[in-house]
Order: sequence, then C-alpha cells, then structure tokens
Amino acid sequence: MAKIQKDASLTAKEKRIAKALIAKGWTNQDIQASLNSNRKATVNFGRIAGVKKDNKQQVATDEEVEYFFLHKRAYDQQTGLNHYDDERLIRAREAMILAVQIFNSAALRFKAEVFTVLVNIAWTYLFHEHYGRKGVTVVAANGNSLLLSKMIERGDFPLSEGVRENLRAINKLRDKVEHLLLGKADVNWLPLFQACCLNFDKAICDLFGPRLTLSSELSFALQFARLNIEQATILNKYEIPEHIAAVDAHLMQGLTDAQRANTEFQFRVIYTLDAASKGKSHFQFFKPDSAEGKEIHNVLGYLKIADEMYPHKPANVVKLVKQKAGAAFSTNDHIKAWRHYKVRPKSGEVRPENTNKEFCLYHQAHGDYTYTDAWINKLAEDIKDPVKLAAIRAERI
Repeated sequence: MAKIQKDASLTAKEKRIAKALIAKGWTNQDIQASLNSNRKATVNFGRIAGVKKDNKQQVATDEEVEYFFLHKRAYDQQTGLNHYDDERLIRAREAMILAVQIFNSAALRFKAEVFTVLVNIAWTYLFHEHYGRKGVTVVAANGNSLLLSKMIERGDFPLSEGVRENLRAINKLRDKVEHLLLGKADVNWLPLFQACCLNFDKAICDLFGPRLTLSSELSFALQFARLNIEQATILNKYEIPEHIAAVDAHLMQGLTDAQRANTEFQFRVIYTLDAASKGKSHFQFFKPDSAEGKEIHNVLGYLKIADEMYPHKPANVVKLVKQKAGAAFSTNDHIKAWRHYKVRPKSGEVRPENTNKEFCLYHQAHGDYTYTDAWINKLAEDIKDPVKLAAIRAERI
C-alpha cells in the first residue's frame, strides 16, 4: 500500500502545496478536501489556516502542484494502490491475472510454459515489495535483483512451508520450459498451478491488506467452462511420456507424503455429482478436514491396494517411530496411541473395519491391522511433544 502520512499534521511538502493553492485563490475548504483525498489521517481546517498565516512558508512550484494532483488521481479505488508508489504490487497482481487468463484461453496451447514464467514474475515482485519494506536491498548497484529462488530459501521467509515447496516446484518447471518442450502436459500439474494461484491471493492479502485480493478478477483460478466427465476419465488413463514423467519425478523429489498432500503445495479437490440429469449435473467441493471430506477420504481409501497404502505392521510402526523421533517408543505406547487418537477399534469390537482410513486399515482376510506412512510421521512428531506424549501414555489399556 502507498506510504501515506499517518500523522494528522501536514508534511513539509503538503504545506508548500497548500501555500501554493492559497496563492492561486483556492478556499481553505477546497484545499483541505484535496489534501485529505486518499490520506489515512485527515487534517483539520486549522492546519490550512496555520499555513495561510505563516508568511515564511515556502510556496510549491507549478510542477510540484501538478505532480501532487497526478499522484492523488493515481489511486485505484478498489485496491487502494497508487501507480507511483505501489508499482511492484500492481505488476504482481497483473502478472498473476495474465497467467491465469492465458492458461484459461481455449485458443492457446503454450500454457504451462507461459504460466510458470508469469507467476514467477508475480511472486518476485510480491517478495521484492515485502523485503524492500523491511529494509532489505532487493536491487543491487549493478542492477541485479534478488531471485525468487533465493528469496524462498531465506530464514525470514514470511509464508508457510507448503507455499515454499509449491514455489520450489514452480521454479523447477520454469527452468525446464527454457530447454524442454512440455507439449500437452499442462493438465498433469494443474494441482500445483491451482495451489500457486490460491497461495498468491492469500499471501498478497496477508502481507499487504485484504483490498488487494484477486477474487473479483479471478472467480476461480484455472477454471474451465465445462468439464466432460467421460473425456476427463479417458485423459486420466493416458500414459505420461517419459520426459514428462521425469520432470514430474524431479518436482516431487525429496517430498514426504504429508508435504505432497499439503493443499498449499498442490491443490486437490474431490468431485461428486448430485443425482441429476447429465446436462444439469454439477460439482461439489469439500474441504479435506470437513466431515464430508473425511468420509469421502475413508471411502476412497479402499480404491487403492492395501499393501501400497498401508504397508506397516505394528512392529514396524514402533521401529520406524523410534528411528524418526530418536526417542523411546514401545509396543504398549503404540497401543495407547491408536486408542488415544481413535485410529482403530479395540479388539473384539463388532465392526473392526471402522478405522480412520488416513492412518489404518483392517484386513478381513487375516484379521489384523496395518498402518500408513502418515501415521508413523504423526507419532514421530507427537512423541517429541512432552504434553502429547503424556496424554498418549495416560491412556489405559
């Protein structure tokens, strides 16, 4: 946002402008109204009268007066941004809008390439403004500026780890498009692109104020006019070319399951169709942590091979948790943990399959339970917290 004087007193520049307007025959009331336009702290009538009485007050030149009014008229009433003071933020918003508009254009095929370049520019301007206001030199004397890839690795990076991982992936793609033809692989990275758009809108609002939201310009980022379910299903079955699969593997390299599942890294929704005719069917979106989202997650848990999704038997869970946490964790601790978090029913329950499918699955064929990587990661983190560990161990077996 523009750096407007917060004090209710006139600045030295405003005093010169007021004196010049008085000399031009302006009334005190008109001068006051002009000075208060887009000013955070308004000045009262007495300030103008004080300038009028001060015979030693310098007078602004005609050029200063002209620029003063150009500056006043340069505010965007929707965002509050000034074309002179807030150029980086204006360009950041426009770069993101252009990225989405180009991606959504049915007439263009050069989508992923242009999108990654433009969003890189958008985020770069955003962080240049953020760090510039913190006193960090963003443009060196030789003209070189801080790169996005460097800013997201700073210790004082102002956003979450999920946003950082998303921008790392976007940067990798941006570097690839300089040397590699991506073809029709755009759809493969839609979750990354969607998260990037939503992260940007939240970041610019959190760092610079809610008036800067893009929600009025982009009702839903990367939206499509109509999605043909049959076509989408067929498309999902296509084999990914080797060079695209290699790029995809490069983006995901080193990420844990939890990091990949983070909606700030890649945005994912579950689509369901209401009972309606094909022409009237529509999408419903559920947040992953909502009651509906958890229920759908539990249902979809059966759609993947159990050994792939739930590879860990209890003894292996105990072993891996100890390794990850670097702390003591016993079989009894594990029993208390799944009881404390209600991950699975107690032995002998009528419905042994009633588990939390995010962490555990019951195998009816051999009557036992296996667990996910997410369960191991959760326990490894929780037992490092003395309060959480005490709550687990307080559970009665």
